[in-house]
Amino acid sequence: MYAKTRARLCAVAGRMRRDAGMVTSEYAMGIIAAVAFAVLLYEVVTSGQVKAELQNIVRRALSART
Repeated sequence: MYAKTRARLCAVAGRMRRDAGMVTSEYAMGIIAAVAFAVLLYEVVTSGQVKAELQNIVRRALSART
């Protein structure tokens, strides 16, 4: 019984070790995607039309009367 349990645990541990290198590449791909999205969002927000709309929203909010 002990030998079978030990063999199963060794097999599971061996499978877990094979996937250990994938974690780093997944984090790297996630970081690259996040940076690309941030750059795209920055470009959209700083474009002329969006910038003007945001300024109009702030201007209307500051001049609103309560």
